[in-house]
Amino acid sequence: MRLGITLGVAAIALAAAAPVADAFCGFYINGSEQKMFNDATQVVLMRQGTRTVLSMQNDFRGPLGDFAMVVPVPVVLKEADVKTLDKGVFDRIDSLGSPRLVEYWEQDPCNQPEYDKEDATIARRPSSPAAGRSADAKDSSTVKIEAQFAVGEYKILILSATEASGLNRWLTGNGYKIPPGAEPYLRPYIESGSKFFVAKVDPTKVKMVGNRAALSPLRFHYDSDEFSLPIRLGMVNADGKQDLIVNILADKRYEVANYKNVVIPTNFDVKNDVRTRFGEFYAALFDKTVEANPGAVVTEYAWTTNPSFKCDPCPPEVPRDADAMSFGGDVVGGLLGQGHYVLTRLHARYGKQDMKDDLRFKEAKAITGGRETWSKQGLEYGAQPSGQNYFQARYAIRHWWSGPIRCQNPQRGVWGGPPNGGSSAPIAASKVAFAPRGKLDLGSVIKRDLTEINYKRSSGGGAGFAKPPGGSKAMGLGLGALGGVLLILLGSLIAKRKK
Repeated sequence: MRLGITLGVAAIALAAAAPVADAFCGFYINGSEQKMFNDATQVVLMRQGTRTVLSMQNDFRGPLGDFAMVVPVPVVLKEADVKTLDKGVFDRIDSLGSPRLVEYWEQDPCNQPEYDKEDATIARRPSSPAAGRSADAKDSSTVKIEAQFAVGEYKILILSATEASGLNRWLTGNGYKIPPGAEPYLRPYIESGSKFFVAKVDPTKVKMVGNRAALSPLRFHYDSDEFSLPIRLGMVNADGKQDLIVNILADKRYEVANYKNVVIPTNFDVKNDVRTRFGEFYAALFDKTVEANPGAVVTEYAWTTNPSFKCDPCPPEVPRDADAMSFGGDVVGGLLGQGHYVLTRLHARYGKQDMKDDLRFKEAKAITGGRETWSKQGLEYGAQPSGQNYFQARYAIRHWWSGPIRCQNPQRGVWGGPPNGGSSAPIAASKVAFAPRGKLDLGSVIKRDLTEINYKRSSGGGAGFAKPPGGSKAMGLGLGALGGVLLILLGSLIAKRKK
């Protein structure tokens, strides 16, 4: 997050291990009586060996005055460990992993080559890659300023504290109003020996989007045996449900170790109405998935990426090769820095009382799913174990051929672009955290029962995915639309756990 350097409103984020959710890993504090809330946070973690590079982009809702962000960290960070990022790198990584809506048209059944009906397995061809002490500080005897430096638009302090009440007094003495009930959330981090990264920002340099301030990304790195993300402190500012998106760039797929894992239902057809309500549709699907799996963290994307092949189908804009360096390749090195990585996208939604622990991550086996891959059994269904990660949240609108069929052996189910030879614009489920909820009947727009979550389509909701005569095959034009999804405010840092 990049932003200014002044006092007033402060956001506190901490580091430890807890389940993924939609919230910030900290809380906001300010010098006024007005409340601040974090609605969404997006976090990108690059992990290799014991090194973690954490990049976060937050937004908040509340009075704009001066503010700061406080994040628990396992070690005293130096100036060389911290940098700001361009927001574009987050937009591109979010676009790559976002749920997408694709649109296909059945091609002229009389203008297709014959194929072997006994061996109907046809894999989609990949689409073309888009390819110290400050002079004015009021201190308590239990708080020490370990380091002080400026990076970009941030003025940064690294604090250590021996008790939560002392840290509260230090912040209060510097003119910040601590949210009620914050002290119990601070205590575990202080007891585990965490330091506190305090970034003060200049509110005159904060870009407002509606009534929310979109903070520019902030990145720092550290070494720790534990791979985790702190989210509990963010509960202090929770206002109802929040969304958390965690993107992990590593040499393998990851999932959470201390919460239930579930994969989002994928690869089914939806009605035309979804085209204009895709974010709302996906929010409804996500909510039903969590309803069937309370407390679960949802895997939305796990895809093996390299400089020449990043996605299939691809969104309008994909990560640039240099983005891997921005997210930590410059300090991690190796293949990750060259753009060879598995992008895992985890999504959670929770309220103030839902998460009792921070998120801890573990390596997971590779999966595939959500592709335009056909066999004699039909379209690829759900997530399946695989030797390589190629899984995505993908949904389709299909238009069957409505023109005349004047040949003896029509080849049905050959899917491609529009009849006029054009292309279909991508549609993304962006900002799902802010999508309307409770107004769309999911069962009325899906075209099959979602057995993965024991959810049935509404009566009269349309025929299930029909298997056309002779099987189906796709032209694989990469028409899928990927989108930016929930931005979830999660100031993340992995705190050093008490041994």
